[in-house]
Amino acid sequence: MVLYNVTVGIDPDVEHEWLDWMQSVHIPAVMHTGMFVEHKVFKVLSQEDEETVSYSIQYFAKDIEFVMKYLNEFAPPLVEEHKNRYQNRHVAFRTLLQQV
Repeated sequence: MVLYNVTVGIDPDVEHEWLDWMQSVHIPAVMHTGMFVEHKVFKVLSQEDEETVSYSIQYFAKDIEFVMKYLNEFAPPLVEEHKNRYQNRHVAFRTLLQQV
C-alpha cells in the first residue's frame, strides 16, 4: 500500500468553503480517476503557523505505479484548478509514503 499525502495550509477566511469544495468536488474527482482505493481527510491539530489552518488529505493506492500514473496523467489539471481557485490563499506540499 502506498500513501499519497497532500498537506494544505488554507487561509482561515476560506477554510469552510474550501473544505466543502474539497469534499464535494476535488476529492471525488481524484477518486474518480480510479488510481486510489481509499481516501481520508484529517485536520492538523498542532500547528506552528497560526495564519493558516492545515489539513492532511490522504489517498491510498495499491502500489506506486498507480500514484505515478495519477501524477503524470490526472493531477496537472486538478492541481491547476485548486491553485487557480485558491490563489494566494493556500500552501500545499505532497509526500509519498510506502507501508512497511
